[in-house]
Amino acid sequence: MEITPVPFEKLSEQRKGESSAEIRERVVKARLIQQERYKDEEHIHCNAQMNSRLLQKYAQLDKECNDTLCTAMERFSLSARAYDRILKVARTIADLDGAENIQFPHISEAIGYRNLDREGWGT
Repeated sequence: MEITPVPFEKLSEQRKGESSAEIRERVVKARLIQQERYKDEEHIHCNAQMNSRLLQKYAQLDKECNDTLCTAMERFSLSARAYDRILKVARTIADLDGAENIQFPHISEAIGYRNLDREGWGT
């Protein structure tokens, strides 16, 4: 995933980020969304536990998102396992955002995390 460089002025400016309490609140809400979503599913409590059937039901992509994921799959030679993991992460990002459906920013962010993982970021 290519990104444009951030100007130094933007990096160095003082801006207020989310507090830990605000982040915790979003995470708790996302977990409640997932509990409700999977309440009728045996042994499924969160997005990470979704199987293929549940991915088809709860991680549907619009054309733009599907095209983006397809391009990433081809460009980075990602596996079917990576495809499923990207969808699960995108669904979680959408839940954190309070979105009913996965949107372009969610799938893009999930692909970005997958590429960081592939490149051994932080090792």
